[in-house]
Amino acid sequence: MKILITAGPTREKIDPVRFISNYSSGKMGYAIAQAALESGHEVTLISGPVTLTPPEGATLIKVTSAAEMAAEVHKFAPDADVIIMTAAVADYRPANPFDCKMKKLPGKLVLELERTEDILGTLGTNKLPQQTLIGFAAETDDLEKNALGKLERKNLDWIAANLVADGFGTDTNAITLYNKAGNRIPLPRGAKIDVARSMLKVILP
Repeated sequence: MKILITAGPTREKIDPVRFISNYSSGKMGYAIAQAALESGHEVTLISGPVTLTPPEGATLIKVTSAAEMAAEVHKFAPDADVIIMTAAVADYRPANPFDCKMKKLPGKLVLELERTEDILGTLGTNKLPQQTLIGFAAETDDLEKNALGKLERKNLDWIAANLVADGFGTDTNAITLYNKAGNRIPLPRGAKIDVARSMLKVILP
């Protein structure tokens, strides 16, 4: 199958030397790409800025911002059999980024932020009947409630939920899979490559 995977953070420009981002390492997405390749699938990996070596055999597309990630995802999504959105895409970006480096001034600085595209929501709206769409929910609290809400709102087939403390920046993870049929499948903590292999055994049609 053709599997499209997103991974890593995005960076949203404030000025030429500063940006808004998050702590995502991209390790879970890269592990899923490796596991999919091991199973003989064709993998396209769209990655935000990370320091990881891409798995051999994957088609790697490097992006920086949420807008760049959205453009690449929409380019490849129509041909994908399975789409797995592990990337931690910024929800907001500076509305008016500076062309030159900001100088330190007295007092407070207020940045106006605007919403970025909800890539996963757009994919859910436009999902083809033969496609399987998987999202990720990294939460600090109310894990199951938030994951199930996201599963329904964004028309996903599966969602993989984990606490931020369990996955961000670490080499291990513990996730719980939920699907539209109401199934709840916990995957025990392990190395991310092992969790990725277990996850694909469950979700691939």
